[in-house]
Amino acid sequence: MWVPTKSPKLAVAVFNWKGDVRSGLPLEIGETVQILEEHSGWCRGFSTKDRSAWGIFPLCVVSVRPCTVKGSGPTAIAELKDDPLVREIAVVLREWARLWKKLYVERETYRFSAVAKVMRELLSGRRALLAGTLTQDQTRALRLKLVAKLDWGNRKLGLELVPRRGAAAVEPEDMSLVELYRVHVESAERAAAWRGTLRRAGGSGSSFNSGTLTNTSLSNGPTTVQSHHLMCSMRDFGHTAGGDEAELLLWLHDARRAQPLSERFRVRIARDGFSNYVDRLHANSTLFADLSTTDLSRELWLVAWVVRVGRWAGAGGGGSGTGERRGPVARRPLGAGVLPLTEFLRQPVQGSTEKEYTFKVYQSEEKDFHQLHDMLIRKQTNKCNVLPGQPNYGIVVALRLLTNAGSINEAVASGATVTAKRGFPDVIMPGDVRNDLYLTLEKAEFERGGKSTAKNVLATVTVHDNTGQTISDCVWGASGSGATLYESLVLYHNNSPAWGEQLRLTVPLETFTLAHVRIEFRHCSTRDKNERKLFGFSFARLMEASGATLRDGAHELYVYKCDDPTKLATASYLSLPSCSTDSARTPTNGVVVSFQRSSKENCTISTLLCSTKLTQNEDLLALLQWRARPEKVQETLLRVLRLGDGLSCEELIKFLRDVLDALFALFSTEDGNSTPHSGTVFLVLVSICSLLDESRFQHFKPVLDVYIEEHFSAALVYKGLLSSVQHCAEWAAGAEGQEPIRKCLRSLGAVFRLAVRSRRLFARATGGQYEDSFRRDVRAALHALKALAQHPHRDHLAPAQVALMTSWASVAKEVASALGPVEAARVTSSMLDAPAASSPPALAKARLAAAQDILKGPLGQDPEARNIVLTTACHHLRVHLARRDELSQCAEMLSELVSLLWKKEDPDEAVDPDELDPDVDVLCLNTLDVLVETVLHLIGGNSPVLGSMVADLLGCMELLRPAHYQRLWSHLAPHPQDRKPLKDFLMRAFLVFRHLIEQDVFPADWMVLRVQSCKVLLSALQDLAKPLLERFLGDEPPQFDSQLWSGYMELGVALVTSSALTPERWAGRGPDRPRMRAAAGLQVLAVWGRLGKAQLHLVPGAVGALLEITLVGELRRAALGALVSLMAMEREATGSARRTEAALVDKLDSLVADNKADDHYRRLFDCVLMERVSTEGWREAGAAFVGCVTRLLERLLDYRAVMQGAEHRDKRMAATVNLLSFYKNEIDRKEMYLRYVYKLHDLHIASDNFVEAGCTLLLYAETLSWESDQVGVDPEYPETPEWKRKEALYNQVLQYFDRGKCWEKGLPLLRELATLYEQKLCDYARLAHCLRTHATFLDSILTQLRPEPEYFRVGFYGKGCPLFVRNKQFVYRGYDYERIGAFTQRLQSEYVAAHIMMRNTPPDDSIIANDSQYIQICNVKPVAGRRQWGSGAPEQARRFYACNDVNTFLCDRPLHKPPIDKDNEFKSLWIERTTLVTENTLPGILRWSEVVSRSVEEIPPVEFACETMESTERELRGLISQYTADPTRNINPFSMRLQGTIDANVQGGITKYEQAFLTSEFARTASPREAAAAAKLRRLVASQLAVVDAGLTLHGRLAPEDVKPLHRRLVERFNQLRQNLGPGLARARRQMSESIVNTPLPPVPQMDKRSQSVQQNDNYYEDGHLYNKPIYSLEDCVEQRPESIMSASLPLSGEKSDGDDSMIKSAPPLPSRPKSGDPRSPTRPPLDKYRDSLDGEAVAVETRRHSRASWSEPGDAPPLPPRVSGSARSWTEMPPAVPRRARDEARGGGAGGAGGAGGDDARDSGVSVGAGLADHNYTNAGDHRRHHVSDFDLTVESLRYEEIISMMSEPLRVDEGETPPPIPPKGLGHLSSFDSGHHENGETNC
Repeated sequence: MWVPTKSPKLAVAVFNWKGDVRSGLPLEIGETVQILEEHSGWCRGFSTKDRSAWGIFPLCVVSVRPCTVKGSGPTAIAELKDDPLVREIAVVLREWARLWKKLYVERETYRFSAVAKVMRELLSGRRALLAGTLTQDQTRALRLKLVAKLDWGNRKLGLELVPRRGAAAVEPEDMSLVELYRVHVESAERAAAWRGTLRRAGGSGSSFNSGTLTNTSLSNGPTTVQSHHLMCSMRDFGHTAGGDEAELLLWLHDARRAQPLSERFRVRIARDGFSNYVDRLHANSTLFADLSTTDLSRELWLVAWVVRVGRWAGAGGGGSGTGERRGPVARRPLGAGVLPLTEFLRQPVQGSTEKEYTFKVYQSEEKDFHQLHDMLIRKQTNKCNVLPGQPNYGIVVALRLLTNAGSINEAVASGATVTAKRGFPDVIMPGDVRNDLYLTLEKAEFERGGKSTAKNVLATVTVHDNTGQTISDCVWGASGSGATLYESLVLYHNNSPAWGEQLRLTVPLETFTLAHVRIEFRHCSTRDKNERKLFGFSFARLMEASGATLRDGAHELYVYKCDDPTKLATASYLSLPSCSTDSARTPTNGVVVSFQRSSKENCTISTLLCSTKLTQNEDLLALLQWRARPEKVQETLLRVLRLGDGLSCEELIKFLRDVLDALFALFSTEDGNSTPHSGTVFLVLVSICSLLDESRFQHFKPVLDVYIEEHFSAALVYKGLLSSVQHCAEWAAGAEGQEPIRKCLRSLGAVFRLAVRSRRLFARATGGQYEDSFRRDVRAALHALKALAQHPHRDHLAPAQVALMTSWASVAKEVASALGPVEAARVTSSMLDAPAASSPPALAKARLAAAQDILKGPLGQDPEARNIVLTTACHHLRVHLARRDELSQCAEMLSELVSLLWKKEDPDEAVDPDELDPDVDVLCLNTLDVLVETVLHLIGGNSPVLGSMVADLLGCMELLRPAHYQRLWSHLAPHPQDRKPLKDFLMRAFLVFRHLIEQDVFPADWMVLRVQSCKVLLSALQDLAKPLLERFLGDEPPQFDSQLWSGYMELGVALVTSSALTPERWAGRGPDRPRMRAAAGLQVLAVWGRLGKAQLHLVPGAVGALLEITLVGELRRAALGALVSLMAMEREATGSARRTEAALVDKLDSLVADNKADDHYRRLFDCVLMERVSTEGWREAGAAFVGCVTRLLERLLDYRAVMQGAEHRDKRMAATVNLLSFYKNEIDRKEMYLRYVYKLHDLHIASDNFVEAGCTLLLYAETLSWESDQVGVDPEYPETPEWKRKEALYNQVLQYFDRGKCWEKGLPLLRELATLYEQKLCDYARLAHCLRTHATFLDSILTQLRPEPEYFRVGFYGKGCPLFVRNKQFVYRGYDYERIGAFTQRLQSEYVAAHIMMRNTPPDDSIIANDSQYIQICNVKPVAGRRQWGSGAPEQARRFYACNDVNTFLCDRPLHKPPIDKDNEFKSLWIERTTLVTENTLPGILRWSEVVSRSVEEIPPVEFACETMESTERELRGLISQYTADPTRNINPFSMRLQGTIDANVQGGITKYEQAFLTSEFARTASPREAAAAAKLRRLVASQLAVVDAGLTLHGRLAPEDVKPLHRRLVERFNQLRQNLGPGLARARRQMSESIVNTPLPPVPQMDKRSQSVQQNDNYYEDGHLYNKPIYSLEDCVEQRPESIMSASLPLSGEKSDGDDSMIKSAPPLPSRPKSGDPRSPTRPPLDKYRDSLDGEAVAVETRRHSRASWSEPGDAPPLPPRVSGSARSWTEMPPAVPRRARDEARGGGAGGAGGAGGDDARDSGVSVGAGLADHNYTNAGDHRRHHVSDFDLTVESLRYEEIISMMSEPLRVDEGETPPPIPPKGLGHLSSFDSGHHENGETNC
């Protein structure tokens, strides 16, 4: 039986358990479970991850842990009772692990590695915390380090900032929102400081900046004083002292002031090394104590002196030899080293760890030893060198900075020596006693005394009293233990020794007055081991004759000669002067001494006094000893009063206790009466107290506090103090000197505190006598002060009033203890209520600060007193907030007030909604409205107080209860008819709160604070609805205020959609965010439901609000129900729901654009809305509308999916057109239609699609009328009339058509504009401009070069394609010069996941039903529309309309039908022709159009041959016409076209046609259709021969000199072609008088290494002469249109001559085609007609045929023509042509690879023809025209041979497993596909 546990237990799974039993609860290692019941080793409970799933599990798989239980019963929650930081690290690491994997997937290597490192460190730190083996200091440091790493990782991974105090995370429910804001600020500062820089914490776009951090952090009260201690431990010493012992002296040195900061610490080193002295842990460690923050900021160095202790070595004292050691033992300088501490001291104190450092030791000459460390610090190393020893080794020390008292005590207890600072710490408490005199033995000067060598001087320092007795153990050469005497360093043979040694003299206070220090000088001989001969001495008295201590600074002492030590025993020399400032004294024992002083000898010392009992100031000394000379008390007081600067003030503060005791003794007599000096004493007292208010003495304030509480004993001075304050206040207005009064007012707090303390001492002694008298005195003083505060403003009184306000908080505290808090509050209120209208800013600021400080004190703790002061403070706050001044101080004061009034709610205690907190009521009524207005003014700016001001506003809202809101509504609108103040407040509040939510005033990662803010606003949302429902609700305006209700709805929606409440984004601390979000939505819907018919007044704004709420899953049904109800209500009221439906469409568009919906939302929207509509009476209309909206959502989601990225540009255009069509055709929303017209226009402009952009704007222009003057038709141009907007659109479109070179489309627009300007406007200026533009367009049509675009059929198959292209075919218009390879690559970059289909066959069902994407691409040929062209129509216009304004396209695919003749495949080459009709003509608003119809037919082989011949002839006729009209054109295109027609080199050309279709065998088997086509073919061959004949004649006349060899070559080939024609063509055979057989060959080439690779290197041929390149490489230029090639070469100026006209006239006329049935047998003219005899020598041109790699068999290549011998020519003039592929994809293919100017295909046939020709621009002028050839009449018919070449090649064979694209047929100029569907570069062609 299950037994419930007494209290819930918490356990952690230590094994994985699958839960494979009935009701089992699966567990994973580390999972936490709560146990509620137990039974026989089994437990029943739930996992803390999912509290709703209960189950059983064995007890053996879990480990029960200590826990704390919150609540009781089934709802009790158990939490692990472990370290919160340990638990937080575990939770954070689980969350980081998920994001860490994402970093790996996204290839963010740096962040991945950095986060991994931090995760390992967190795991290690967590183990250390759990082990519990660290000390408290180590634990504290580790916790801070782990917290810093947690914050760093959260920031790097985009997680929220965890607010902390120290290392512990705060609970947001346990503090006010203002306090939570402060914690966030501190946490952000700490995180920024740990990163090494204080960056702007608010992030981009946030109004929170670093000013907020600084202002807030610096205002949290006075800074605390903290002393630091530097732990220094000697680790090793890498040198030896030459066999002697050594001393190492360490101290801290201030390099900037060039003086020591601390005493010296001595480490002794044995003869054989340092390690012998390491006997315990801290034996060689010291603690440099009492370092202030200022000291740490100095340029500190650790200085080390190495001193050798031993006898002299050898004769040369400076050597380090091992000879005999003589002379007495002496301390000799050896070396010095320095270590900079700046970097070490910059580390954070909390994380300070011990670090080891090594620094080298340098040595120099002994005379410079005293300044060696300064030279090293200044890097003056030219006079020193490294001490010999181990290389790169020296002194090793370990440093650690300590602040914790426990660590310091631990170090001292373990044996570390404390080395004191040379001077006082920042604060000297009254109980601290110190009496040290620091003496530095600087230098001395001695005479040589007749000897040849200088002395080895030893100075011995001792302290004696006036009788000569030695004071023992008072001389300290270093920290540790004192000695009776100190021996200085001995410098070898130096009469001017400079020692620089520091000593500390600790003389007892009772003997200090009569003590003096004596310095004896001895000579240390290097011969005698023990001789130290005295030769002189100096002395200095520690106390001057005036009684003051020896002054700080340098003192130059006299040196007296003496060689007998016994003469010094009685100190008889004290009657002598010690230095030049000292005077002779009367001998105390009557003995006259006779010590001779040497005028040339002296000794310099410097002293520094560090004493709390001895002073060097005579005035202060006189005050302390006033009883000795009472007659001079007044003079002494006045001198003390004048102590005002520098060291004098420090002396005054240093002896504060003694000074105050003396002053109070002088202030009153023993019976409490005043003395003659009372007034002066009071001035000195307030002067001292005012000194403590200065920033430099802030640290000494605790000294005065301790004195008053523990040492003050003047029980009778209170009456005198109060009367002095009263007199001071009364005299202030008329006094001329205001400085004493200001000091008094600044010190009022201390004075009242002394008075109250004195009264308590008196009452304790007398049993409370004279209490009423004391109260009267206090009230009298307060009355005088109040009169001063309320005195009419005068310039000279303002500083005094500011001083009074500054000290009033401390006065009020003492007054409250004397008179009670309520009376003190009333006095304070009257003080603060002084007239503030004309107050200077300083006084107003002081009043605010005073009010804030008063409320922090005891008056703020008493409810009645607090309410009194709070009312006055809020009045001042309101004034300053309204004037927008002192905002920083106002924000700080508001923060204090909110923190003071905030109370944590007890969940077990019932809250009375009618309970009214009077303090909150005061704050709300006085400040809330003006605070809202101030925040509204600050939002959107970059004010540093915005963050704190917003926190204050939210904190005030957090304090309010329903009763407070009711009071506020009554206060703002006391009368129902006066609603304006209430409306203004509510409008501002709605606007401010919405801005707070939407603009993210707080940084994005402050999610805890942002969620708490939303919680406050959610609570306020309920209360803000009440005045709306009570006072602003009605069926009609003005009772119903739509503006106010819209603001409320917008606020509610902003709260519902707030990013802070998005559970998917943030899952951190704080309340349940989804629950809060749902509560906000339900509140808005509940208020909306109470509006009733008034809802119609909020359309369309409310529709958007309701749609926003539908984004929340749990609110979707309710919000959609409200939408349906609104539509029903509108239908009931107006008969239709047009307004609601329009608003719904508009808002859906903006919602999807803002990325706030998805396909799942669309389905739910459709389903839920249809379900709700189906229950209404208008369900048919509603269902139609829902279907329409659903289709709109589909299109909007398609559009949003492609909104970003250049690769989605075409998809974006298609989606835009879909939306544009929907808005125009389905719902007729002109404004939305226009919006997407502009979007499509912008997309086209960004892509340089100017023609399409113009067509897009025409869509809009077509909706406008020339007759309308209506304005506002275009929201972007609201003031423009309709006809003017249409005119502007037309002008814009004309610019686009001009840039897109589509002038034909602009002509109708220009005619419309001309009609407008001429007939309606009569504006002839604009008409003239329009006509000029018209003429310019016409000129451009005739003269400008325009590339003909290519068109591509694209099919999209598969379910993976977007909906708007899926299983559809489109015809795309390519860019200029874009061929199929580039087009395919562009399309594939847009559809990255698509597979390009390599064959052009229709796809099967498996591809269409596949989930992938498949794309099929091929070329198509446009079919020009039927136009009636006149006889004079320009060719340019015909060419334009041949490929523009088209919607019909042809797609040809070659296929072979049996029987197939391998020798002549033309016999079986059928063409499958597909005709495609698109929806729109191209170009249009898009560069593509969908195919709407498709038809297929098959073309017989003979008809295709006729089409080929017609195309070739048409092109030749066009070229002849062009060159006849303009002989100056570049002749290259003409030459290449003729060469491609005559000299076709592949598979026979006309001969193949003849063999296939012009034979008797074909005539017998041909059908009537084929027979008619064969007859037509016969006529076409004859006609083409005639055209070629005419072309050769014209070419011979136009050819320049260097083209003549080519011309002769063409004539030879043409004659050979005619000779080879069969009898079927009725050829007139004529024996050639000269054929190619008789023409000479070019010279044999030189076979060198270059010739071996000539066929592999196209770039081998030089660029000089045309014939230096292969004749068959001319195809490069032919592929362009003839006009484009001809325009590439312009005639040279000055070349045109009179012979031009005659030459043009002499061109032969084109023969007309023979009529059918009248075939004529052409005759061959004599060869001489074709010969050109310009140069007088016949040069035969070698011709060579190309063979390509795709012949059927190697032997099937056509034979080369026979060669005959001829004159030798160089190799470079006529090399064999190199077959090439894929060279010219950017051009349309020509016949034979050379004449493809009219072809539309970019494929290469493998035949390379004359690329060099295109590289030279030849002109046909000058001397070429003086030669004439007689006219002749040609009737020979020819065949376009080159366009059939590639058709006769064998299709490419493809190996299994490999699908390389075959070489496409070159000759099919107008074909766009072939059987295999492949093209080059793997691209598909039809």
